[in-house]
Amino acid sequence: MDTLVSILLEYGYAGMFIAAFLSGSIVPFSSELVMFGLIQVGLEPLATILAGTLGNSLGSMTCYWVGLLGNMHWVERLFHVKPEQLARAERYVRGRGAWMALLCFLPALGEAIAIVLGMMRANGWLVFFYMTLGKLARYALLIYASELIF
Repeated sequence: MDTLVSILLEYGYAGMFIAAFLSGSIVPFSSELVMFGLIQVGLEPLATILAGTLGNSLGSMTCYWVGLLGNMHWVERLFHVKPEQLARAERYVRGRGAWMALLCFLPALGEAIAIVLGMMRANGWLVFFYMTLGKLARYALLIYASELIF
């Protein structure tokens, strides 16, 4: 993993986008490591946040699209999301709609929420909008908190 992080650091903002995309989709990966590394080497925090937000949102939309397909075999095999996680996410999402995509930044549960939103045929544009807002807020808060600590 250290090798992958160092490779992504060499790619700058594109590396942040790739790390965030992978983190938001089926690959268990921490885009935060790359984000903090890029900021430590002097990249602009705002541009890093934007690259991460876009990559992570598009990565999570792959979960939404798999949910649209409704293939439970793919969900369990590719995303390693167990039926219990989907049931839990469905309880959160049921009756609330696309704005629940704000919570797609949550580890493990966020992927399940995106999948359930796809399975429920929630409006894709609204899902992407709310998902992006949630992920933007998360990355911005992480950067803000890291500046207070370091």
